[in-house]
Amino acid sequence: MKNTYYLLLIFVLIFSSCKSKKQHHNSTKTQTKTAVSIPVKTNKIIDKALEFEGTKYKYGGTTKKGMDCSGLIYTAFASNGVSIPRTSKAMSMQGETIKLSNVKPGDLLFFKTNKNKNVINHVGLVTETRVGYIQFVHSTTSSGVITSSLAERYWKNTFTQARRIL
Repeated sequence: MKNTYYLLLIFVLIFSSCKSKKQHHNSTKTQTKTAVSIPVKTNKIIDKALEFEGTKYKYGGTTKKGMDCSGLIYTAFASNGVSIPRTSKAMSMQGETIKLSNVKPGDLLFFKTNKNKNVINHVGLVTETRVGYIQFVHSTTSSGVITSSLAERYWKNTFTQARRIL
């Protein structure tokens, strides 16, 4: 019965049809909370990305002066010796595709946020997972680097895939 409930919850999160434009909620920096052990390198990558919370959005940016979504992920991985592509679209072809139910901290979430183009154009880094809950850090044009929940309508409606690089 529990498995059926969890599958139903995941299905609802993925296939909800509301088209809200609300894009985020701000949260304070928190340690990654999960029931599984997270490798040290993964924690360092997450911590590096979280250091940029509050940084304004800048297309092509990779510094505290300004950061775009893929620049945030690229910088967090590079600062820990992991080489990945620079754009969200190119990142979406790296590593292995994983089911949303198997996502863990350090995984990447990809989104198609442009309703006029059917291409991946946004990426976030998973910072926390619990049953039915996924939190990720990313950079938005409206608020810069923030932490959001995949349960938010906008993000669950534009979510495309999850991938594991590490």
